[in-house]
Amino acid sequence: MQKQSVIRYAVFAILLLTLSASAFAGVFVQVTIAPPVLPVYTQPPCPGDGYIWTPGYWAYGPDGYYWVPGTWVLAPQPGLLWTPGYWGWSAGFYLWHPGYWGPHVGFYGGVNYGFGYTGVGFFGGYWAGDHYFYNRSVTNINITNVHIYNKTVINNVTVNRVSYNGGHGGIMARPTGDEMRFAHERHFEATRMQMDHENGARANREMLASVNRGRPGIAATGRPGEFHGRQVVAARGGNDRPMDNRAVNRNLPRPQNSEHNMGRSMPRQDARNDARNMDPGRQDNRRAPRPDNRMENRGNGGPRPSAYHPDNGHGQDAPRQENERKGHERK
Repeated sequence: MQKQSVIRYAVFAILLLTLSASAFAGVFVQVTIAPPVLPVYTQPPCPGDGYIWTPGYWAYGPDGYYWVPGTWVLAPQPGLLWTPGYWGWSAGFYLWHPGYWGPHVGFYGGVNYGFGYTGVGFFGGYWAGDHYFYNRSVTNINITNVHIYNKTVINNVTVNRVSYNGGHGGIMARPTGDEMRFAHERHFEATRMQMDHENGARANREMLASVNRGRPGIAATGRPGEFHGRQVVAARGGNDRPMDNRAVNRNLPRPQNSEHNMGRSMPRQDARNDARNMDPGRQDNRRAPRPDNRMENRGNGGPRPSAYHPDNGHGQDAPRQENERKGHERK
């Protein structure tokens, strides 16, 4: 009996040592303790064209959960978007499902990571050929040499900070048909800079949930691995997710990510519309083409955007005053 206990503990120790190494790989990490709630933080400014926001998350190591700061990451190639990893409950364990790069944003557990990752799809930007267009209503863009647009979607859904899917207190979300289809597309693992970023967080004891009590001093960074300097953002207090970059949520749409993300051509009518919108006589030619406004209901109270323009920006949380006003109106 004692020998079996020693073997069991040895296997568990080996598992802990391999957790961070497998966090980005195809191996699922499983633990019996639920991850902490997501910390509240603001987004550092985008450092340049082609950078995609990758939200922070709780990883698991030998000393328990530790925070991996959100950061801006240069896309491996044009057309690729980041699907965040997530914790999901299954057969008595919390399993880590690694994030990946792909032509569409797939299922990430319904977790609201903020800054365009509302739990379903992505509203922070889209690719048009080799150019990435940033939705300034949900991302912190203060530079001029990038393509931008503004699209705010209003949402009445109460946003929480739960960081896992399923189980006791978890988010009860399931993949949509599109998300299941996206799961079969070609995916790319995290970049070397992303892996080094996570390893740097693991080596910093201040990132441990047991040390920072869920409010890490480095909640987000301007670039991967840069844990010092002006672009480092600390977590802040409060029960609500941050109302960043003037965004307001009221309707939760289920987006179809851009079908031309990987260089696919648009329908002729959409192409004519975009040509008119990009006419220098009509607007600054660095601004994004306006999206196709054709909508259809998805049964969740929100519209479904066109398959060819996912620039249906979805902001961060509504300010507390807006929520209170809505509550009085409902009464």
